[in-house]
Amino acid sequence: MGILNSVFRLAGNWAAPGGQDARLTILFYHRVLPSPDPLLHDVPDARDFDAHMRALSEVFRTFSLDEALERLAAGTLPARSACVTFDDGYRDNFEVACPILKRYRIPATFYIASDFLDQGRMFNDTVIESMRRLPNGAVDLQWIGLGTPNVQCPQSRAELARKFIHTVKYFSAEERLAACEHLQSLITEPLPTTLMMSSDHVRALVDEGMTVGGHTCSHPILAKVSDETAWKEINDNRERLTSLLGFAPRHFAYPNGRPGIDFHAGHIEMIRRAGYTSAVTTACGVGTPKSDLYQLPRIAPWHRDGTRLCMSLLRNALKYNDPLSIGSPSSIASCAKP
Repeated sequence: MGILNSVFRLAGNWAAPGGQDARLTILFYHRVLPSPDPLLHDVPDARDFDAHMRALSEVFRTFSLDEALERLAAGTLPARSACVTFDDGYRDNFEVACPILKRYRIPATFYIASDFLDQGRMFNDTVIESMRRLPNGAVDLQWIGLGTPNVQCPQSRAELARKFIHTVKYFSAEERLAACEHLQSLITEPLPTTLMMSSDHVRALVDEGMTVGGHTCSHPILAKVSDETAWKEINDNRERLTSLLGFAPRHFAYPNGRPGIDFHAGHIEMIRRAGYTSAVTTACGVGTPKSDLYQLPRIAPWHRDGTRLCMSLLRNALKYNDPLSIGSPSSIASCAKP
C-alpha cells in the first residue's frame, strides 16, 4: 500500500488541488455496523470503515467542517482535503465509528434528526426490522402494490425491504406511518428501540472533539411538506440541539438531500433564517470556492476497501467539480474574511 498511496497522493495533488483552485471532498455515511448484516449488505461494518479511515488518513488531509470551510474561503485549503460526515444519528456512529475516527485522528460531523434520539426509530428501520422478523413463506403486501412475495433467505428479505422503502419514501408522513404500522402488525416480535443515539451520546460526541449539526426533527423530505411544517422541522430541531448541547449548531444536512427534488430554494432560505452557516446535500461533487455554502456536495463511499475508495474519491474530484445548485447561491469565496 505504501507505493500505491504515494501514487494516490500524487494523483490527488492534480485531481483535488489546494489554494484558490481547491476541491474539498466531503464523504457521508449513515451507519457503521459492528459486524456484517445480510439485510444491510450495502452498509459498511467496522472492518470496512477502518479500512476507509486508514486509507483516508494516508492519502487525504482531513479537517473538521468548520476549519475546512474557513480555509476554503480563505484560499488556504491544501490539496487532497476531505471531511467525514454522518446523517441521522445512529447509535453505532458513537459506539463503532467514533473510536475508529479517534484512532486515525479524523474529526467528523454528525447531523442529528432529533425526534429519534432516546429510543426512537426511523421508518426505514421499522421496515427492515419487520422484514427480518416475518415468518418464512408468502406475505400479503397487495395492499401496498407489492403482491404476495415469498420471504425465506436474508437476501429476499433485504430486497423486499428495499422495495417497500422505495414505495413509501415519498408518501405523506401519515400514509407512511400507517403503512409501516400495517407491516409491523404482521409480526409478533418487538422491534428494537436502541438503534439511535441517546441525548448523552450526542453530548459525548462533542466532548470527543466531533461536530454536531441539524437534520430536522423527524426527517421529512422537505419538498413533500408544507412550508410551515418545513420551517418547524428545521427550527425546532436546531432549538432542541441548542438546548441539548448548550450552543447552537452551525451546520445542516437536507434529508434525502437531492437539490430541486428533495428541497428547493425556499428551504435554503429557511436554513439561513434558522441561523445555520452551511448545509450539505447528497449531490455528487466537491466543494470549491464557487460552491454555494448552503448546497455543498458530498459523496457516498460505496466501496468496501480503501484502495477502491481512494480511486472513487479522486474520480469524483475530477468529474463532479461543478455540482448542481438551485436558487441564488451564497458562494464560499464571497464569505471569506477580509
